[in-house]
Parts: sequence; structure tokens; C-alpha cells
Amino acid sequence: QVQLVESGGGLVQAGGSLRLSCAASGTIFSVNTMGWYRQAPGKERELVASITRRGRTTYADSVKGRFTISRDNAKNRVYLQMNSLKPEDTAVYYCTMEILATTSGAFWGQGTQVTVSS
Repeated sequence: QVQLVESGGGLVQAGGSLRLSCAASGTIFSVNTMGWYRQAPGKERELVASITRRGRTTYADSVKGRFTISRDNAKNRVYLQMNSLKPEDTAVYYCTMEILATTSGAFWGQGTQVTVSS
């Protein structure tokens, strides 16, 4: 059974940095697009960044120039380096992967809280 586990969230002051990690485990044949979403209280879940298997990236306008998504295909991991954090970045961050496995589809992590204090 495929599982995604995130780590790296926490409390940071505005202007600080955090690095989120997400690892997929289980019997995995290949992973296509990986991404990070976030959901703030009272708001809908939104795409933060995504990266294809070949490394093509997409970012939300609100994080361009501050966040960097990367991946390690050999380890089935995705990362989100977050710099110059702002209070409005406070949210639960979820990783997602499109995985080809015995049961294929889009898988999600459990979420990790990021809180940015002003």
C-alpha cells in the first residue's frame, strides 16, 4: 500500500525559512507529477508548486521567487524549500504524487502545519 509522509513543518518568524519533505513508500513502479498544496483556515486548498518527472516546475504567483520545489526520483521524494516566509503562508501543507503502483492514482500525505508569526 502506498503511503506519503510529510515532515519539516513548524513555527517560524516572518522572513524565515523552512524545508518540507515528503517521502512515498510501498510498491511503486514510477511517480509522475509531484506537488505541494496548502489549505489555510476558512480557505480552499490551493496549489503551491508542482514538478513533473522531467523537472518542469509550476508555482503559484504568491510564492514565485520565494519557494523552490525539487524531487529525488530515486528516493520517491519531493521537497519544498520555503524562504522569506510571510504570515499569509500559514497553512497546512499537503504533498501529492501521481503514482503508478499496484493501485495507481493520486496519493496525498496527511499534511504538515506551517505557522509564520509576524
